[in-house]
Amino acid sequence: MAPPRKPRPGFSRRAQFGLFLGYVAAATGALIGAIVLVLSFLHPPAYIAARGILREATTPVSSGLHWVRRQVADIPPGVGGYFGVMGENRRLKAEREAEKKLLARARQLVIENIRLRRLLQLRDREGETVATARLVNATSASTRRFATLNAGLWQGVRAGYPVRGPEGLIGRVLEVSPNTARVLLAVDPESIIPVRRVRDGMPAIATGRGDGLIEVRVAGIANMPYRAGDVFVTSGAGGLYPPGIPVARVMRNARDTAEARPLANPDALDFAQVQRPYLLPPARPAPPESAAKK
Repeated sequence: MAPPRKPRPGFSRRAQFGLFLGYVAAATGALIGAIVLVLSFLHPPAYIAARGILREATTPVSSGLHWVRRQVADIPPGVGGYFGVMGENRRLKAEREAEKKLLARARQLVIENIRLRRLLQLRDREGETVATARLVNATSASTRRFATLNAGLWQGVRAGYPVRGPEGLIGRVLEVSPNTARVLLAVDPESIIPVRRVRDGMPAIATGRGDGLIEVRVAGIANMPYRAGDVFVTSGAGGLYPPGIPVARVMRNARDTAEARPLANPDALDFAQVQRPYLLPPARPAPPESAAKK
């Protein structure tokens, strides 16, 4: 059975209506064109005014179409620029990471130079420095706190000598070998340091807690308040530690006993300074010549 033939446009009312509108639009356009042509010959000022009105009406539409065309035309360059920017961004990030490493190394060298200068200034000022050496390591995982110094008997270091850094007291020498020394840190529970408060000279005792902090107890005065930020320095009592070396800063307000943070952190120090005890035992006087002859 043969398929039915496609009906002509005349058989559809929608097709007829569309065809009619097309004819009407074409006739209207031709009529407007003829009127404008006649108007341009007979009355040029009116023609110019009509052309201006038409331009005013069509300019927004033309501008919108131009904007759409420009946006569509900018899509391929925009996509290419996006991928180019992504590549440039990756390259700049890699350069920034490399510069970060160089900057960290430069800062480390600057800090090391500052510490060395401060240590040299301490040596020049106090004149009691035995050796300036590197802190090789410091224990921080146990309750006992020690550090190793790469200077020993051959460098003049002896047991009992105080050890300090640019920021404050580190501890005292406990054991000595020819080229190394074991340092008992100020935060060790066996460390006891006579101190005084900077703002009023109040005497106290600083004892290590074994957890990286120092406990400051008042000496002889009951119910003495502590303020957060109080700084304690060595008092010189006992003759071991020279007076005036910063030891710790109080963390919070308290009475009688306060938690304090040491001002010199051995884990963050590269170099330390070994000094002679503040009060050395008096030297034995030499026997007179007469007694020596006898």
